[in-house]
Amino acid sequence: ASVTLNCEVEHPSAGWRFYWYKAVPKLSGDSYRYELLPGSSSGTEQDSYMVHGQTHTAGYVCRAGRGDPVFYTQYSELKLVWSADVDPAASLTVSPDRVQHFTSDSVSLSCEGNSAEWRVRRFPEDRSLSCPSKGRMTGYTCKISTSQSSAAVYWCESGYGEFSNSVNITVHDIILVSPVRPVAEGDSVTLGCKLRKDKLVSSVFFYLNDKVIHNNSRGELSISAVSKSDEGFYKCQFSGQESPQSWMSVTAVSGTSVFPVLLIVGLVCGFILIVLIVLCCYRQSRGKTFFL
Repeated sequence: ASVTLNCEVEHPSAGWRFYWYKAVPKLSGDSYRYELLPGSSSGTEQDSYMVHGQTHTAGYVCRAGRGDPVFYTQYSELKLVWSADVDPAASLTVSPDRVQHFTSDSVSLSCEGNSAEWRVRRFPEDRSLSCPSKGRMTGYTCKISTSQSSAAVYWCESGYGEFSNSVNITVHDIILVSPVRPVAEGDSVTLGCKLRKDKLVSSVFFYLNDKVIHNNSRGELSISAVSKSDEGFYKCQFSGQESPQSWMSVTAVSGTSVFPVLLIVGLVCGFILIVLIVLCCYRQSRGKTFFL
């Protein structure tokens, strides 16, 4: 898709030109280097810039300049534009495998992929993130101890601007246990409602998009065969306490759609029927005698 970036100065007036950059992490340290985007070397008169056909997650900044010689403003804050990468360069997994966590949980973030070096990043940024600034891909795992300040979006990023999938980690007193990764259509999934110390609660109400869909005494919601209609925001409620909602994504499995199969079968049958008709007409014409 195309994405429009906008840049603003504190006191707008005529004469400003705008410069647009892609942010690429440096191999050493936690900072970024900025690469000018195409058509931006001399700045643009417009305070907006369109990125066409973005295929992967990327970070962008802007700054403004005016006069001769040019006086530049500071760089803007970094903005990440997230893309649903079809085939991200790395995979970020979370253990325990859930989005919501209790305070003081020990959570492991692991990167797996095919680049040489990765680092765990988060938004909002937090320089106290207790992870190495970078690590080798083989068996690279970053551990954090959760607190309210740990609630953030985490991802793996290489020094070449490659990104993994992103994971939104939140911290609460009552949590909904739901899968971090998308669930494939036809798979089974179980959602749970938990208090601290891994205690499953009973008499729980489960909600999908703010509508009650299930309640039982076991504190679990089991779906034997997930479909696209099960995708949405889930949360649970117990004795007046309510968990935050988490998004459960459902991915379609290739080959599960009946329509393409029926279309192919119909085309094949139609082709065979045409061949039979042509052969029949040919045989009939060979058997006839024509007189002048």
